[in-house]
Amino acid sequence: MTNTALRPTVTPGGAVSGSLVAVVIFLTAVAPLATDMYVPAFPRVEAEFGTTASQVQLTLTTFFAGMGLGQLIGGPFSDQRGRRLPLLAGTVLVVLASVACAFVPNVGLLMAARFLQGFGGGWAMVIARAVIVDLAHGDQLVRALNVIMGIGGVAPIISPLLGAGVLHFGGWRTTFWVLAALGVLMLIAALVAVPESLPREQRHAGGLRTFAHAAKEVLGQRRFVGYVIVASASFVGLFAYVATSAFILQNMNGLNPTQYSLVFAANAGGMTIASLISARLAGRVSTRKVILVGQIVSLVAGVVMLVGALWLGTPLLLAMGCFFALMVAQGLIVTNGGALASAEVPQHPGTSSAVLGLIQWTTAGVVAPIAGLGGSDTAVPMALLMLFGALASMFGLLVLARSRRDTARS
Repeated sequence: MTNTALRPTVTPGGAVSGSLVAVVIFLTAVAPLATDMYVPAFPRVEAEFGTTASQVQLTLTTFFAGMGLGQLIGGPFSDQRGRRLPLLAGTVLVVLASVACAFVPNVGLLMAARFLQGFGGGWAMVIARAVIVDLAHGDQLVRALNVIMGIGGVAPIISPLLGAGVLHFGGWRTTFWVLAALGVLMLIAALVAVPESLPREQRHAGGLRTFAHAAKEVLGQRRFVGYVIVASASFVGLFAYVATSAFILQNMNGLNPTQYSLVFAANAGGMTIASLISARLAGRVSTRKVILVGQIVSLVAGVVMLVGALWLGTPLLLAMGCFFALMVAQGLIVTNGGALASAEVPQHPGTSSAVLGLIQWTTAGVVAPIAGLGGSDTAVPMALLMLFGALASMFGLLVLARSRRDTARS
């Protein structure tokens, strides 16, 4: 006798239920939850382990590296073995790694545990989205993915507030116990609501070899590479902010974890609103123009931040204004850049998404420790990274992915 109670079936006609969409939103929230809940605790981790800001930020690097690798491997693996069991396995890994993070005695082991946490999260995230792509088609697929992205944008807003609340009542290790508990809830939700969406007859044995061939093909498209750089270079400023803002606003400007988390949440809200405005502008204003506006805002924010860091001592209001402008710019750049990249290679939607995700998360992982090289009492590396990210993103848009009209003229 088989237990079918915990084996949901595919809804007839390929429809996607509201409960399944809700569970996928929950599963894809693992990245902002595991990142933004933990960021307010950076100064405490630095103090407890007697380490440096750069080493603490390496715990972000290993998490992002795990996220990228998990997505890269998890997608092709689930194409071969199905969705449900690999998804559950990834969620279990998130739980176990979160518990390990709560027990680690030094920053080196914390880096290792965070890598596993990121790997499990990236693995679960890419498979959860693949379930929606398996089951929904046409307009329903577009609606489902938009709902997932829109509601998922709330996670970066509430995560730092939740993290600050946890810090108020417990130490930084308590954050990982909360993440472990959330992981258990994710596992239960997946068991109850996520079906096996890829029948055996539809699975293929191509795996990573097929992915590598397709990746080589899309990376041979200059405009695709340009738009990937547009979106990924913008991540330089974004994750320099994630890695250093706690030190700049708390250590240098005296905010407590709750005040910092309110600022962080407001900035995430600015990015979400900018993304929604960008969506409203679609079809009315050129997407390239929207991206360029975001790049200019990001560049100006970087210049002002550098001036403030070098000559003004990075005053609180200046830092807060630059951070808000930076995050608003991300809402105009990142999603639009990714959409234009995918549009360049419509024959390989899954591969283009995986390549973009891998490069973005790898960029995030590299940036985090670089941002902390100057220590926890300077904003100069942060400002330089903001400038570099804005300029590199503009290079991708204006040079590599220049408009077809400009290309024809040349």
